[in-house]
Amino acid sequence: MELVWQGLVGNFYRLTHVLLSAGSSFSLTSLGFALIVAIGVLAVPRWHKGRRVRLRVLARALFPRRIWRSASTVADFGYFLFNTFLYAVIFGMAAVSYQFLTNGVVQGLVALFGPPTPSSLPEFVSRSCITAMLFLAYEFGYWLDHYLKHRVPVLWELHKVHHTAEVLTPLTAFRVHPLDSWTFGQILAVVAALTNGVAAYLFGDASHQYVLSGNNVILVVFIYAYVHLQHSHMWISFRGVLGRLFISPAHHQVHHSTNPVHFNKNLGSCLAIWDWLFGTLYVPASRREKLSFGVEPVQPGIHTVTGEFIAPFGRALLALVPRRRRTLVAAESERR
Repeated sequence: MELVWQGLVGNFYRLTHVLLSAGSSFSLTSLGFALIVAIGVLAVPRWHKGRRVRLRVLARALFPRRIWRSASTVADFGYFLFNTFLYAVIFGMAAVSYQFLTNGVVQGLVALFGPPTPSSLPEFVSRSCITAMLFLAYEFGYWLDHYLKHRVPVLWELHKVHHTAEVLTPLTAFRVHPLDSWTFGQILAVVAALTNGVAAYLFGDASHQYVLSGNNVILVVFIYAYVHLQHSHMWISFRGVLGRLFISPAHHQVHHSTNPVHFNKNLGSCLAIWDWLFGTLYVPASRREKLSFGVEPVQPGIHTVTGEFIAPFGRALLALVPRRRRTLVAAESERR
């Protein structure tokens, strides 16, 4: 009974950390900010036109029944509960890899160039630089991981789970296969460790990035600003220079589109710069584009445990077989 109680307490702690920690990627405060932004996007144009803003109409626009009653949304809620507890284990392993690799990078640089020279910069400057460098590293690691998962058949079979969502809500961010999460954690650990090791050597001290609840503060700012709305029905499009620098909600909604024109586009998280540099950027129109979401052809059991957790293992293993790989590549080329 003691072990059961400890397990329940541990799970309750993880859930409260996700929901109540200010810097969490899914905190209630950041979700509240997303709601305020969404209300503004819907209400401000009506005010400018001199039209009344009715709360009932606003509520229906924010929470359409077709989305919140969808089987896809129900499945996303299950993913949220499952992955909230699993992520602690997966990213715990990634943290070990990150620290090990960081130490290795620093030791390698010392062997090549000698001991680092202590920095004469104020701590605020060095920590700000490291914070910015690690944020850029996170964004590049995210883009690289995402690019590989859309290009390598075995990785796509696992990542495809995320794309089977037929409607988008903030919960869709949790619709991820465990092996997909593990791969992301390891790629991110390598990229971040390389960056952190170089930064530690350049600044010659043990300065750390600025964090809030364990997350890079720059990333937290983006989470509060609009990241939750990337998985939503709210069409907010950045155009011009902004559309080449930042992944707006419309950018990511296009990424989930079943239109072949949109396949393998907008692979970044917050920044569009890596998509811009490597030719995977699609800047959406200012007016809402007609989109449908999901993976075609629709596979059986896409919102079930068997269809989303077990079946992807089998498809990923088959993708490793040379003949099967050629078949999958041909099928994906037709799809994309």
